[in-house]
Amino acid sequence: MITFDKVSKKFPLGNVAINEISFEINDNEFVFLVGPSGAGKTTILKLILKEISPSSGTIVVDDIDVTDKKMLRLEKLRQKIGIVFQDFKVLPDKTVFENVALGLQILGAKSSEIKKEVKEALTLVGLLGKERVFPIQLSAGELQRVSIARAIIGDRKMILADEPTGNLDPKTSWEIMKIFKKLEGKRTIIIATHNTDVVNSLQKRVIVMKAGKIIKDVRKGGYEL
Repeated sequence: MITFDKVSKKFPLGNVAINEISFEINDNEFVFLVGPSGAGKTTILKLILKEISPSSGTIVVDDIDVTDKKMLRLEKLRQKIGIVFQDFKVLPDKTVFENVALGLQILGAKSSEIKKEVKEALTLVGLLGKERVFPIQLSAGELQRVSIARAIIGDRKMILADEPTGNLDPKTSWEIMKIFKKLEGKRTIIIATHNTDVVNSLQKRVIVMKAGKIIKDVRKGGYEL
């Protein structure tokens, strides 16, 4: 479970990214964060990952209090979370296999385990057979598939996606969202997006933000942005 309790984040010069927001996201729940640019969506993702710390309030992620200044389990927290970015962040000098396998290699996993998990991840995202291909040879949609495969490998409990269809055409965007839908019920999925069509088509929980506040929390259903 992810819990935000009266969380605020203020940056220098008085810029308030989020202002006393509270919500809970259950294990294996599928949630969209929506709202205009600057609403605070990305700030929430960064707070969950502890890339930044809140100015006030409490955040608990899978029983880990990430707002505890004495927190010693940052690495353990991040091993639970996979990240999918708008601009893919795929390493250009590594093959598809190497990009996807990197996290497990860093953890010291056995070669046989890495091969097995990479194969399973690439099968799920539809890239099996392209293990030796380099990113420059892939389309934007294929690069995002690599990014998703990298995010799910290692049996992550949560997937955070920041505008995962932002650089994709409508057809490819829908194909990418179908991959996320395959993961539904197996991991907690939080997607920050502007894509109204995707949000309304999938009919999941929608947390609507504006100017750092939650203005609506639709438990199931689309929302006209």
